[in-house]
Amino acid sequence: MSGYAPADWHEFFAAAVGASAALLGLLFVAISINLKLILEHRHLPGRAAGTLGTLLSVLVVGSFGLAPGQSNRTLGVEILATGAVVATQAIWVSLGKRSQGDPLIWTLGNLPILLFPALAFVGGGCSLLAGSGGGLYWILSGTVLTFVGTSVNAWVFLVEIVR
Repeated sequence: MSGYAPADWHEFFAAAVGASAALLGLLFVAISINLKLILEHRHLPGRAAGTLGTLLSVLVVGSFGLAPGQSNRTLGVEILATGAVVATQAIWVSLGKRSQGDPLIWTLGNLPILLFPALAFVGGGCSLLAGSGGGLYWILSGTVLTFVGTSVNAWVFLVEIVR
């Protein structure tokens, strides 16, 4: 199996698309259930949006990976663009929405959870374009990081917020 042969990764992309779609729906419901409580905390709406965006990126990247007949260059550009958009969103909802007096932990605690998967996608896109450096293995790591980070944030939105 090669990190540069998307056809070899078909089952991974199909599983990632299915899992991310299911988790995206569940996360949307979890946020909806506790929306009033989430909106009461200035830092949580951005965290919720960033979590949805990160999970959506797995769905988008996996869908691109399932498209037949694409060159590695095209797939690399699609993955790189997706990662860049999600990285920008992660920074914006973490740093751009920060207000004077907000505890630094609100930013530093959540930013890596949102940013690291996006950076893995950027790395994967660049690696596909370069033809070296790991290729689609970066997408695997970004996907795993997304599922772990999403689970942590979902716990906050569903359980911790009502404590």
